[in-house]
Amino acid sequence: MDYRNFVGGQWLETTDSTPNVNPSDISDILGYAAKAGVDQLDQAIDAAHQAAPGWAASTPQQRFDVLDFVGTELLARKAELGRLLSREEGKTLPEGIGEVARAGQIFKFFAGEALRLAGDRLASVRPGIEVDVTRFPIGVVGLITPWNFPIAIPAWKIAPALCYGNAVILKPAELVPGCAHALIEILSRSGLPEGVVNLVMGRGSQIGPRLVESAKVKAISFTGSVPTGRGIAAACGQHLKKVQLEMGGKNPMVVLDDADLAIAVEASLNGAFFSTGQRCTASSRLVVTEGIHDRFVEALAERMQALKVGNALEDGVQMGPVVDERQLQQNLSYVDIAAKQGGKVQGGERLNRDTEGFYMAPALVSETDNAMRINTEEVFGPVASVIRVKDYEEALAVANDTEFGLSAGICTTSLKHASHFKANAEAGMVMVNLPTAGVDYHVPFGGTKGSSFGSREQGRYAAEFYTSVKTAYTLP
Repeated sequence: MDYRNFVGGQWLETTDSTPNVNPSDISDILGYAAKAGVDQLDQAIDAAHQAAPGWAASTPQQRFDVLDFVGTELLARKAELGRLLSREEGKTLPEGIGEVARAGQIFKFFAGEALRLAGDRLASVRPGIEVDVTRFPIGVVGLITPWNFPIAIPAWKIAPALCYGNAVILKPAELVPGCAHALIEILSRSGLPEGVVNLVMGRGSQIGPRLVESAKVKAISFTGSVPTGRGIAAACGQHLKKVQLEMGGKNPMVVLDDADLAIAVEASLNGAFFSTGQRCTASSRLVVTEGIHDRFVEALAERMQALKVGNALEDGVQMGPVVDERQLQQNLSYVDIAAKQGGKVQGGERLNRDTEGFYMAPALVSETDNAMRINTEEVFGPVASVIRVKDYEEALAVANDTEFGLSAGICTTSLKHASHFKANAEAGMVMVNLPTAGVDYHVPFGGTKGSSFGSREQGRYAAEFYTSVKTAYTLP
């Protein structure tokens, strides 16, 4: 199948393309994705710029109808599209289907929000004057999305952008063109005016700077690596452009002596290794107090080693492949570095399966300290490290001793410690007796420190980024 760019309501051909490879079976080529150059990007920017005023003037009912149409179709086709997702990204089939369902729920949520657009009418401090505070769209928004959630993250950026009356240009990751193409194809039949939604695939280093720097693009929402995010923030600052960044994580899961061991093991297993650990909210640092440390490590290692790793589409597989060879080699390198720095490694080797793919055994690295590279840099794979600490106070200090601050978790039966951790963990999201990964679509998503910058994503808080506020005074 050919995955083409979508600009101004038309599917465009290009002379350059890249194969879409199944990480579970590299002989399986799903299709070829068009690679846009600057000329096609400029066409998309112009199309969105021309379409933005008309969509800004659309009614809440028009916006509801579009978003509800997309959500309904995603939910109806979740099995089909979930299979596509698992085939091109490597999530297990249940995870792929679940992600498509979540994308459908996101569109349904923002369909409802389109009917609930509200403002404030206030009395002025001056007699006889009325004050109206309303929100209005910001215009053209550039959306840059990663490969690890190839339909959910585009959904949670596109849906609020359209809900609040903006035109969009989606630039997805090169590794996952199929899901982006499928989502835009549905949007192309949703009743949107031409140019309101545009898809531009290609190398970020070639077209990304033009998207960020264009004066017609009023805001950029980016999810990806820290270095790229910092560069985008600097460029947006130079051009006085609104920016929203979701970047890395080095998320701690604290396990206290009083924790329910079974709950702690299952929460850590899920957070660290499900979705092949390729989640920015993954539990990558397990901070464990000494009274439960040995029992926890033994139990978690046993559960980890029992995980079935294999082709994402096979029944019973619990962990699929790493997304590509480059990411696999990076993961293996981090495991090797951890061992050389004194960590005790269980698992973490490359695996062979019936089909040639990017398979890796999940890795647990114990006997580490917080200064080791395995605990300071994001691995983005099925690798978790264990840090032994004396007590809750040391656990909290270690958990917060990171440049990141996306998600943090604690396993404990102590209401005192749970409450204190929720208040004092330096993270945008805190979980108690739950995995650090796994959040709802109707509440805000985002972190602190080096993990996030700008307004929160998802839920009603998305309005902060996708709208501006106007204050109007009237003397009747």
